[in-house]
Amino acid sequence: MRAPAARRSYRQYCAIAYGLDFIGERWALLIVRELLLGPKRFKDLFEALPGIASNLLTQRLRDLELAGVVERAVLPPPAGIAVYKLTSLGEELEPVVRAISRWGSHFVTREPRKDESIPPNAYMFALRSTFRPEEAAGLARTFEVQLGERVFGVHIEEGRCTTWEGLPDNPDISITTDVRTFSGLLWHRLKPRQSLARGKLVISGDPADLDLFVRVFTHRLSAGPGQT
Repeated sequence: MRAPAARRSYRQYCAIAYGLDFIGERWALLIVRELLLGPKRFKDLFEALPGIASNLLTQRLRDLELAGVVERAVLPPPAGIAVYKLTSLGEELEPVVRAISRWGSHFVTREPRKDESIPPNAYMFALRSTFRPEEAAGLARTFEVQLGERVFGVHIEEGRCTTWEGLPDNPDISITTDVRTFSGLLWHRLKPRQSLARGKLVISGDPADLDLFVRVFTHRLSAGPGQT
């Protein structure tokens, strides 16, 4: 692991400062967020992070590699493609990113603006933070969620939740929708059965499992800063 360049260091003998020296640069944690759902090609990361320049993505990936957070690998056959993935050190950032997601939810108190992108991966990772194990007690379910052209798997069992990008095996229900509708469901702005009736989403499976999904993963609403 190489220390960050002197110009980027806080120069404080402090664990928080040291951590930010390595992952505090703009876009760094969003790259980690993407890779927490599985290995990605450079092209996949670039498309998942609208607004980042390709040369900046290259630099951030290089920085994260030098920090020992990210590494390059080749997926086994039949894929055989070069990807970026998290190291074991990088995977230790999951609870950190989940905590930031929970804290940041206090500020997400309105509809997304038209000029704001809604990255599907962000929502699929956020499910790990909004998961309510008490609502899923004794349940075992696998969900396939298709948001636009992206497909994800969600599995709950024994009060635990796993999410990843890619097709799940034998899902109990498949949910196909757009990311804005998905956002509305998770933030209580839309009701699942009404969205289904209005054609905003399509399911394959028991509609009761759609209700279960929303109940288990809906954000807990709380007043944001300056609100009552």
